[in-house]
Amino acid sequence: MRRGSVRTRAALGAALVVAVALVAAGFAVVAVLRDGLAGNARLQAESAARSVAAEVSDVDARGVRELDGLDTDEDEPAQVVGPGGKVLGAGGTLRGEGPVAGFNRPDEDEDKSGDGTAGQETEDAGDDATDDAGEEADEDGGAAAAGAAAEVDRDAEERTVGLDGQDFTVVGVQSRTRDGTPVTVYAGASLKDQQEAVSSVTQAMLVGLPVMLLVVGGVTWLVTRRALQPVEGIRSEMAGIMASADLSRRVPEPDARDEVARLARTTNDTLAALESSVERQRRFVADVSHELRSPIASLRTQLEVGAAHPDLLDVDGAVQDTVRLQQLATDLLLLARLDAGERPGDGRVALGALVREELAQQQPQPHPVRLGEMTDGEVTGSRAQLARVVVNLLQNAQRHAASRVLVSVQESRETDGRWVELVVEDDGPGVPEAERERIFERFVRLDDARSRDEGGAGLGLAIARDVAARHGGTLTVPAGSRFVLRLPAA
Repeated sequence: MRRGSVRTRAALGAALVVAVALVAAGFAVVAVLRDGLAGNARLQAESAARSVAAEVSDVDARGVRELDGLDTDEDEPAQVVGPGGKVLGAGGTLRGEGPVAGFNRPDEDEDKSGDGTAGQETEDAGDDATDDAGEEADEDGGAAAAGAAAEVDRDAEERTVGLDGQDFTVVGVQSRTRDGTPVTVYAGASLKDQQEAVSSVTQAMLVGLPVMLLVVGGVTWLVTRRALQPVEGIRSEMAGIMASADLSRRVPEPDARDEVARLARTTNDTLAALESSVERQRRFVADVSHELRSPIASLRTQLEVGAAHPDLLDVDGAVQDTVRLQQLATDLLLLARLDAGERPGDGRVALGALVREELAQQQPQPHPVRLGEMTDGEVTGSRAQLARVVVNLLQNAQRHAASRVLVSVQESRETDGRWVELVVEDDGPGVPEAERERIFERFVRLDDARSRDEGGAGLGLAIARDVAARHGGTLTVPAGSRFVLRLPAA
């Protein structure tokens, strides 16, 4: 992956999110603005229509043309339509135009009411419809009709109408003249201001959106670059460590307490563990080479002497060196399997019975072994590996005991479960408190003056603790020469 791709993806992602948010907000703003301005235009048109309707109620059909409300400019057109769609008066852009389409007519309303008189008279009289309607109203009692004419018959109706290439919101209301003639009063308000405002806002958004996206993308790119600088430092230092194979080097740790700082600390911890592991492996190889050198050299010397002087061949010594080499190879193989994470198995092992079997199979020892409390104490694991732990502990106790060795197996129940404990204790000088952890390291001998033949290679206790850990238990020296193997009960 090319360098900087993370920064680029972050900048593009941020720009995309902001773009979606701005587009959605832009649509919402334009919709709210359009609705608000349209509502204002409707209120303006309705107010004008009701004002003209109030004037209409004070004059007869012939006097509509002289109404003051019809003398408006082009932005406020008005029109009064009588029965049969006859235009009684108009102003603004509606002057000289036919009746506004799409609205209910007063003659239609009359027909729906069941009378039908006005519609029939309109068809018969033509252009004199208004005169006839006025005369009939006077004959039937014009005072009552005039009282009803001042009322608006229904709620205002709204339409958007195009006049002379311009959009208007036109509102129509029903009314009656003083002489009882039903009319529809139309008044309009221009939508020019609304269209100009929406256009201006839309253009501003179209210009501002790319600028905003560039700013967001640039800032995100710079911020991401600054945030990833410590990561680049970690990567560069790791590359140098890999090239030089110097595991003592560490990556720089930022002062901040963020994810990058935790990554740097974790990386340094990993490097420290790796350095410790490699150093341990180097010491292990060096110790193995040193341990193998002595028996191999001794065995070679004896064989060379035997080849030159058969009567001087020390067969017993050669056998001992061979056995020692075999034992060391077995120990190294077991350690290698433990280090590789070999699972101990899920068999059930009676620890007390295992101790008795191993004691019965051992060769005569310099010190007697006394048995204390011996319960069966079943545990789960590998019988061969646990047997190796028992043998190593018994051999270590025999090596350091003054006169006797005491062995016991007992069970205990604690808050964290049931446990089986194997205790091996001798009456020797004991392990100094400061050395009670060091003795479990590989190839460690506390008595440097002790010969390898008597003291072994220093792997027995290390193997015993590793096996105990693999079985979910512990091996400790709580006091003196008292070794306690603690395993979870099956």
